[in-house]
Amino acid sequence: MKLDRRQVVSGLGGLALCGPSLRAMAQTTLRLGTFEVMSISDGHLVLPGGFFFDGLPKADLDAILTKHGIATDQVEPPCNLTLLRQADKTVLFDAGSGAGFMPSAGRMLETLEAVGVTPDDITHVVFTHAHPDHLWGILDDFDDPVFPDAQLMIGQAEWDYWTDPDTVNTIGDARASFAVGAARRLEAIRDQITFFQDAEEILPGVMAHGTPGHTPGHMSFEIREGSEAVLVGGDAIGNAHVAFARPDWPTGADQDRDLGAQTRMRLLDQLATDEIALLGFHLPGGGLGRVAREGDAYRFVTEDM
Repeated sequence: MKLDRRQVVSGLGGLALCGPSLRAMAQTTLRLGTFEVMSISDGHLVLPGGFFFDGLPKADLDAILTKHGIATDQVEPPCNLTLLRQADKTVLFDAGSGAGFMPSAGRMLETLEAVGVTPDDITHVVFTHAHPDHLWGILDDFDDPVFPDAQLMIGQAEWDYWTDPDTVNTIGDARASFAVGAARRLEAIRDQITFFQDAEEILPGVMAHGTPGHTPGHMSFEIREGSEAVLVGGDAIGNAHVAFARPDWPTGADQDRDLGAQTRMRLLDQLATDEIALLGFHLPGGGLGRVAREGDAYRFVTEDM
């Protein structure tokens, strides 16, 4: 049997789910009519707390973090990819971070294998945005596409931002490597890319929603069949503690902090009012749950879907 380089790299590297390994690696599954929406893990990040919390009122912040058992000095947000199975399509939302970002992440190929999905099975990869933990896993260790036969889809505004040569000069020193890494990877997959706009049905039952602020062209996606829906939120709602308790507070995780807060408040209100499920990239329990109102704030409720 002849092995290509991608095969070598991958070799090294509410439904009830069967078996402990599947429970650990594909934490939650939701069925919407004939659609199956599954959360799979790409591992987790390890980041300084100041990246999120600097500049926030200390007493109020400490009360929120203590309630949720979150430390102020270091946070380890999970990374939840979304897998959508339709009759003739297997769609992956975001591609994880690959091996080039941080050691605690980059488990996408391992988790796909655990649910019986190979890279060749993926028909579409849809990007919420082009930060490292969402994009960099699209290339393998040899800089070859991980999904060479898939259609790759990204919002036009997000593509334009990261492929603009001036972005590396305007994004700030802390994120300059993000810009360099995104531009290189997007160029490598240019021939596979198609673009879409806000409010466009990009695939049957999948509607794009512009949710800017975290990045200029950040997109979320409403997957709907009939009266049931789930929002693949990406990083528009980036954690289950401060983002819900004080969505109006700016966060250093967003490139445009004020716009990010506006988007977050709008989304939380819509999800709670319309009772739409949420699958968040950095939310706990596989990222799948509901948004509940709690006075003037909100609470994330994980559910056995």
